[in-house]
Amino acid sequence: MKERAEALFKEAVKKVSEANEELCRPEEDVVSVMVCKKAQRATENFLRGFLLQQGVEPGIEKTLDELYQNCILINPNFSLVDLSSFDCRSLHLDSRQCNEVAKVNSCFETAAKLDTFLRDEKII
Repeated sequence: MKERAEALFKEAVKKVSEANEELCRPEEDVVSVMVCKKAQRATENFLRGFLLQQGVEPGIEKTLDELYQNCILINPNFSLVDLSSFDCRSLHLDSRQCNEVAKVNSCFETAAKLDTFLRDEKII
C-alpha cells in the first residue's frame, strides 16, 4: 500500500504543477476544464494516497467528500483544509462543473493548500 500511496502523491503533485502552469497562461488562453480536472485529480490522489498510507483501501466509487471525511476520521487536522470550493466534491469527478477561470482558480488553490497541508503534517 505504501508504494501505491507514494505513486498517488507523486501524481498529485504533478497535477497541481500542471494546473498551475495552465493558470499562468493569459486568461483568454486558459483551458478552465483542464485546470478543473487536474485540481480534482490532484485532490483525489492526495486523499486516496493518505488513506492508503494509513492502511485504508479507499473504494473506487468514493466521492471527494467521502474521501475527505474518511481522512478527517483518521487525522482531524484535515478539517483545516476547506474543500468547499469544489462544488463537485459530492459528485463523481466526471462531472463538468467548472468553466470560469475564477472558479477553477479557487479549485486549484484548494488542491495546492492540500499539498501544503500534507507537507506541513510531514505526510509527504
